[in-house]
Amino acid sequence: MDTSPRVTLADVAHRAGVSVATVSKVVNGRYGVSRATVARVHGAIEELGYDAGLATVRARGPRTRAVAVLAPQFDAYVAELLKGVAAALADAGYGLHLHVGGPDHGWERKSLSTLAGVLADGAVIIGPTVVNASTRIPTVALDPHYRFTPRPTVAADADAGIRLATRHLIDLGHRRIGFLAGRHDLDSSRRAEEAFRETLEAAGISCDQDLIAEAEGLPERAAHAAEAMLAFEQPPTAVVSASDGMAVAFMETALDAGLAVPDDLSIIGYGGVPEACTAPVPLTTVRQPLHEMGVEVVRMLLERLAGREPAEPHVIMPVELEERASTAPPR
Repeated sequence: MDTSPRVTLADVAHRAGVSVATVSKVVNGRYGVSRATVARVHGAIEELGYDAGLATVRARGPRTRAVAVLAPQFDAYVAELLKGVAAALADAGYGLHLHVGGPDHGWERKSLSTLAGVLADGAVIIGPTVVNASTRIPTVALDPHYRFTPRPTVAADADAGIRLATRHLIDLGHRRIGFLAGRHDLDSSRRAEEAFRETLEAAGISCDQDLIAEAEGLPERAAHAAEAMLAFEQPPTAVVSASDGMAVAFMETALDAGLAVPDDLSIIGYGGVPEACTAPVPLTTVRQPLHEMGVEVVRMLLERLAGREPAEPHVIMPVELEERASTAPPR
């Protein structure tokens, strides 16, 4: 949550049962405060929504010349984003601290509490799953799972990407099309599935619920989905995946089952990671400008570190279809 004028250091001190001076030490990352007290103060900060924000940064000036990059996991997608982030930070004379938070909902809060103001002057949060994780330092979200957040964001046009992928298969002549979805508790996954359904409907194609699998972004779940779908009396002739990783796992399962890609089954992914090119059958995908997204998120964060808010707080970057060997007209 961004700075609120109604919440002061005194409010935090009262809630935590400590002095204002102690809260100030915690907020500024100074020594001399016990771990238990630090945890209590952070709890009060999160509960009240206090954020020292840009005022604190301007008052103290850059301390670390480093930026924290927080991610839920380290995979091919995060690695590609990091290339752009690292290059832009190096050009600006900043170092980078990478922190992998784990799969738990709300991992951002713990990560920000650990790093903010102590190891980093600002933070880039990749794929946040919550919108109100409080922080004492400027942050920008990269590819958030929620469309509207209090902090600035950079994202690819994922809804348009799923429509583009689905339309590609329809144009090839496919009518029985499956979909590999992400986590249904995330806004991004619900929007992707909605884009898939609406594209089918616009083409006059009924959506078979049995051909929609919640694979949660996990390759192993995508492999299980493939086993189930391909065992149907009328299996899909094509599949849209919400990520390249799930698409490759689905493809490998289909190939192990003796199917030919794309003769028996067309597969299209989303993301544009390099591994799409090295899949058993080079994967048709919708490419996100991952390097450019990393550069843009750093530009926006540097503006915040300089005490300015970005003129456009929510940047949506275009995607494009990259057709390879995994899609073709149905037999």
